[in-house]
Formats: sequence, structure tokens, C-alpha cells
Amino acid sequence: MSVSSHPTPSKRPPRQPRKGLTSTGVRKAASKSDRSRSREFALQALYQVLVGKNETELIDAFTRDLQGFTKADSAHFDALLHGCAEQAQALDALILPLLDRPMAEISPVEHAAMWIGAYELKHCLDIPWRVVLNESVELAKEFGGTDGHKYVNGVLNALARQLREVEVAADQHATR
Repeated sequence: MSVSSHPTPSKRPPRQPRKGLTSTGVRKAASKSDRSRSREFALQALYQVLVGKNETELIDAFTRDLQGFTKADSAHFDALLHGCAEQAQALDALILPLLDRPMAEISPVEHAAMWIGAYELKHCLDIPWRVVLNESVELAKEFGGTDGHKYVNGVLNALARQLREVEVAADQHATR
């Protein structure tokens, strides 16, 4: 019996790299748009609003000093941070009826992701509703708990049907 020095070939094809994604499926930093980066910084800042109860102006100044902020869309960051902080009660009023538990039981990361999604659905009409949902779900995947993104998706999907009824209906009609 002869022993080969060659390893036996694998029955599976070689793994193909997933461009632009980390091993967990999250987008790599290099493949993110300026707006996506601004949402990430806004999420981190809004977390400080929710958990630390810090002043928005202090959070804003702190966040702008973080590494990588220069690659973010600062105008969109401003709109998200200040808009969500100023309209926190109104955004919660939109979100709360769609929850199956009290707001106090929602993770601050998922809460902030829902604020961002609700704010964009209501005020950033230039951003398609599916993009708003996708971006908010990606934030929850990257920064939140294991299945928090599914919850964020369900809540914002229902909210999109309320706030962007015509756009959602037209989009769903076009995909049939």
C-alpha cells in the first residue's frame, strides 16, 4: 500500500469570498456609504441620549471627534441626532403602538435604530422606504442583540405601511 504525500481533495468547492461583508455578514467599513456611516455614528450618539441622558450638544461634539467621522455625511448625522433627540416623544408615539412589549423592555440599540428608521420614514422622503428599513436592520445587526434586527424590521415595516402607504403599495404592486 502506497501512502501519497498529497492531501485528499476536498469534496466541497472552495469558499468564495463575500465581497464587502465580514464573516458575520455585516458590511465592511470600506464598503459603507457616507450616509451609512452617518447612521452608525447617529446610533452611537442616540445610545448616549437614551442611556447616559447626556446633552445632545456634548454628544455631538464627542461623536465628531471619533475616528472615522470625517468619512460620514455630517449633514445627515446632524439631522438624525438632533431630529431624533428633539422629536423623541413623537417618534416613540409612532413606534409604541407597534410594539408587543413596553418600551422599557426594548434594548437601547434597537430603540435608537427604530428612532432612526422612524425619523427617516417621516422626514427623509428622498430615501426609499426599503433603504430606510435595510439600513436600520443593518444597524441592529451590527450593534444590537442576536435577533434584535428581526424586531426592528417588523416594527419599521409596519410603520412604513402607515407613513409611506402610497410608496409601499406602489413598490409591492411593481414586484408582483
